[in-house]
Formats: sequence, structure tokens, C-alpha cells
Amino acid sequence: QVQVVESGGGLVQSGGSLRLSCAASRIISSITAMGWYRQAPGKQRELVATISRSGSTTYADSVKGRFTLSRDNAKNTVYLQMNNLKPEDTAVYYCNVNAVRTYWGQGTQVTVSS
Repeated sequence: QVQVVESGGGLVQSGGSLRLSCAASRIISSITAMGWYRQAPGKQRELVATISRSGSTTYADSVKGRFTLSRDNAKNTVYLQMNNLKPEDTAVYYCNVNAVRTYWGQGTQVTVSS
């Protein structure tokens, strides 16, 4: 059974926008945080943005002011609005869910052309 479902990736031009969605299965209970990480070829996976159960958010410095993370706790879903995308944002984006254990999505490709 798929536990984490991601959508919204794609190809956009520099300066464009994308909205990523991540829906965690309702069978996952006691979620403490959800968010997104990304990994570019040859690079280590890095934090993009997370939101805790209390609603506090954390953003990588590289995306502050451009990306916005929101949530719908009732739906176990988070949304990452990505504006003013840059080629440096090109990566596979992975949804992360913290609960009793950690869950990862399979990744969705975001490609930003110059």
C-alpha cells in the first residue's frame, strides 16, 4: 500500500511556479511533521521546508521568500507553493512524513529550464 503520494512536479521555465502536493495515508496517525526534501544529481538530499504539528515552519535559506508550505491536517496533506523557480531548484523532491516512524514519498521530478 502506498503510504505517501506526491504530485505536482514537472518542467517549468525559470521564473515560473509549481505547486507540489503530498498526501499521507490516513492510516498514518500521530503525524508530528511533514515537509519536503530535494536531491539534485551528485548532491546530498537537503531540507526544503517542513511544518510541525504546532504549525511552525522551517525553510532552507535558498527558498525563503519564494516557497510557501501549507497544510491540511485533517487530510494529512501538505502543499508546497514554489514561485520564482530557478534552475538551481532542479531536483527530485521527496515528501517526508514524521510519525511513529518516518515515511518517504518516491519522489517527484522538478526541472527548471533557463
